[in-house]
Amino acid sequence: MVDQVFALIDCNSFYASCERVFRPDLQRVPIVVLSNNDGCVIARSADAKPFVKMGEPFHQIRGTLQRHGVLAFSSNYALYGDISERVMTVIEGLVPALEVYSIDEAFTDMTGIVEREKLGRQIRAQVLKLTGIPTGVGIASSKTLAKLANAAAKRWQNQTGGVVDICDPQRRDKLLKVMPVSEVWGVGRRMTAHLTSMGIKTAWDLAQADAWSLRKQFSVVIEKTARELRGVSCLGLEESPSAKQEICSSRAFGQRLHEVEPIREAVATYTARACEKLRAQGSLCKRIRVAIRTGMFNPEEVKFAKGIVCELPYPSDDTRLIVRAAQQGLDAIFKPGHAYAKAEIMLLDLRQRGEFTDDLFAEVQPAAAEKVMSVLDEINGRWGRGTLRPARVPLTPGWGMKRELKSPAYTTCWADLWDVGCK
Repeated sequence: MVDQVFALIDCNSFYASCERVFRPDLQRVPIVVLSNNDGCVIARSADAKPFVKMGEPFHQIRGTLQRHGVLAFSSNYALYGDISERVMTVIEGLVPALEVYSIDEAFTDMTGIVEREKLGRQIRAQVLKLTGIPTGVGIASSKTLAKLANAAAKRWQNQTGGVVDICDPQRRDKLLKVMPVSEVWGVGRRMTAHLTSMGIKTAWDLAQADAWSLRKQFSVVIEKTARELRGVSCLGLEESPSAKQEICSSRAFGQRLHEVEPIREAVATYTARACEKLRAQGSLCKRIRVAIRTGMFNPEEVKFAKGIVCELPYPSDDTRLIVRAAQQGLDAIFKPGHAYAKAEIMLLDLRQRGEFTDDLFAEVQPAAAEKVMSVLDEINGRWGRGTLRPARVPLTPGWGMKRELKSPAYTTCWADLWDVGCK
């Protein structure tokens, strides 16, 4: 039986790299990308890391960034999402199977491939050539080890060329002994503290720990992690991602809102987006949760937060029905006299069609509603999101996210296409 082999392809400083694709002048300029409403740092290029920590509030570090020549960009999710799709398409054409793990990471199956490092370098070269995005490749006998190998490929990029294969037990053990346990996939800050107190400081220590004792003390997840570090594959490749059990759509407003009408618009907008995701995975929902809150960190603002769960008359993916229910929920929880900072919509009790077992006379979603939603999605898919939308959803909301430092959506908006001058 052929031993299973996984590779993890991870884009380097993905958001920052996306900003550089259409700006060659930024190749040697340190970059940070900010969260919604230009709140805090959520991504850094490698050359920006010595000057700024992840999560630092932007308003507190403006001066520091200027002193060190670090450029800040508002998050440009349209650009990042489109480039991510292009990266995954390139990788998919070079490997037998692919699991897209996140916007900038993908696992692939390299079982039976003899020249694994050569293929890894080919993937890196093709992704860089066709998308402009640099990547790192980690290859190992389990997904957890592939993650660790990928971290090594990035940390020692000059020595490794961005590709590390640790299928050989000696190379694997050598890496495990020098990598801190905090670098292991799934080991967070709290777990690192617990493990360190037990004398488990490196990935090697965790691999040597008794798996059953780890399961009893922590969870089956840590037990599997320890086994994976030994080279025992416990996590397979998931080519078809499982449907989400909950769908959330939530954004902070670009400014404080005091009246209910603009909040109605925001709630309708977030609900419509959540319903798009619901239909994309082929699910129906039976309940929704609507929540609003004020700012929680300004000591001069009065604090208020409230949510409500609303039951739908039948399992549905109809944007019109769900928006109506969300508006009724908002009316029930809105309290005048507050400066609201955020709204949230959650679609709950999600099932695939045929999984709901109501009684014979229970109301069901009309077939006409399914046809209307199908046409809506088809038109928006062809002509762009928001071409057809509920009347309550504004085209240019006054409460929208503050993104004063946003770069153009070079690949998804006609008005933002890159101009190439000819002389």
